[in-house]
Amino acid sequence: MVIETSARPIHNRNTMRAWSRAAAVATCIVVAGCADGAKLVQEDDRGGVVIYPFKEDEGSMLSSFRKDALAIMKDKCGGGSYVVIREGETKGRARHVSPIAGAEEIVQERRWGIQFQCK
Repeated sequence: MVIETSARPIHNRNTMRAWSRAAAVATCIVVAGCADGAKLVQEDDRGGVVIYPFKEDEGSMLSSFRKDALAIMKDKCGGGSYVVIREGETKGRARHVSPIAGAEEIVQERRWGIQFQCK
């Protein structure tokens, strides 16, 4: 009598699908949260405008994205110096977040803008 055994492991496909969905949702949340950092939204030969998000409790000056915004301005000016023409809060955005199925939360994002000119 010969007993054949399968070399393939037996998986519970329903559990795997649930984990796959959870991993996909978590990845989307992380990517969405990280996607909107500092960006150059307007530029010309001599400067431009950089915006970045900030949290109300930490303020615009302490935002982790401010350092990125300053680096973008420095790069735009060829590694040289720049002058800040003006800066202040710009139009933010509201986005819908659903951390749990059936529950929806509106998150209001605040943004800071810096208009600069290369020296």
